[in-house]
Amino acid sequence: MKLTKEQYSEIYRRHTNKSNLVKDCLWAFFVGGTICLIGEFFRNFYLSRGLSEQSAATAVPITMVFLGVALTALRVYHKIANKAGAGTLVPITGFANAVSSAAVEFKAEGIILGTCVKMFTIAGPVIACGTSASIVYGLILLLLD
Repeated sequence: MKLTKEQYSEIYRRHTNKSNLVKDCLWAFFVGGTICLIGEFFRNFYLSRGLSEQSAATAVPITMVFLGVALTALRVYHKIANKAGAGTLVPITGFANAVSSAAVEFKAEGIILGTCVKMFTIAGPVIACGTSASIVYGLILLLLD
């Protein structure tokens, strides 16, 4: 079946949800801010328990990644993301969700072939790019000295 541009536009218009841009942006801002507020809560919690500033700065991302993975495994993160949209793309929890969702999705294929391999579908390119970029930047800095 060949569609004209007008027919395609009409089908697209009928099946596309209307979005309230201001409401969506405010909701994303609220959810993203709440995630950051949770991170700040954990920072203050770790500092109040006697961790040094540097140790707390290490413990907070570990905690946030754990929460992102746990919520993904419990199938809660995607429900939050459906409502909040870009608000859940706060880098640390969004990355944890992206890596763990591939693993959760393919767990039926087994521990090794499913979970472990599919986890690196997202993480592999990120790790490779980050490592390569750090080598290039290091070489540039070495040449500039």
